[in-house]
Amino acid sequence: MKVRPLHDRIIIERIDEGEQRVGGIIIPDTAKEKPMQGKVIAVGKGRVEKDGKITPLDVKAGDTILFGKYAGQEIKIDGSEYLIIREEEVLGVIEK
Repeated sequence: MKVRPLHDRIIIERIDEGEQRVGGIIIPDTAKEKPMQGKVIAVGKGRVEKDGKITPLDVKAGDTILFGKYAGQEIKIDGSEYLIIREEEVLGVIEK
């Protein structure tokens, strides 16, 4: 299934940070915090301004971004979990 977000929304797939260890103790999945990094899967056309003009988004599909801990809404598409957020919730783009 293909999904295109509307306006200034972005669909993100969270990037797992791997197994967490604290002092040699492995932390179970239920106690781990959700990652705050993700890969952009799809973006909307842009933010619609008051005068009707569309301002394109700064992020594009394929970018790796940082976002807030409680940002967005979790969704499921074809059994995979994604996050849909607004561009204003993006804290930064990770450049390699």
